[in-house]
Amino acid sequence: MSDFFEKVKGQVDPFKKLLSYIPGFKGYVERQSRRDADKILRETVARRFEEHWGRASNMQAELVNSGMIKYVDDMEKASIALRTFIDKITTAARGYSGLFDAVQINEKELEAIYQFDVAFFDLGDQVGRALDNVEATLSDESGLPAAIRNLTSLARLAVETFERRAEVVTDSK
Repeated sequence: MSDFFEKVKGQVDPFKKLLSYIPGFKGYVERQSRRDADKILRETVARRFEEHWGRASNMQAELVNSGMIKYVDDMEKASIALRTFIDKITTAARGYSGLFDAVQINEKELEAIYQFDVAFFDLGDQVGRALDNVEATLSDESGLPAAIRNLTSLARLAVETFERRAEVVTDSK
């Protein structure tokens, strides 16, 4: 996790990168709009991961249909991790339980939050590529286990990244 986070953290301007992902997200820095912006961000991320989860579920069916039953449980682990991330990010309280209430978030903490937000989009891209890899190896049993393990690791990393973001918010109170 730390290598990935350090890579994201090392980017010059995470806020500008975040803005490039979501049209109309300009209000994120305005205090009175932060709760709404946070909700928009989480909904956007969740939609992208829902697409990934759907693909993973379809691939499980393909594994069953092609008689590759021994890989279904492994693929299920990836699907469960994706679903867990989606559920966590969609059910989090708006503004993460008072994140934008009277609590003053300093610029350092806000930048850390932005870096995690950028990480969600980067992880979404990586999960998409991992799914492409699983799909490409469905006919090659020698590469399939490693492709599924990679997908599962990335899905679990998304959950961990969300939890680390929540820690930044909680620690700022």
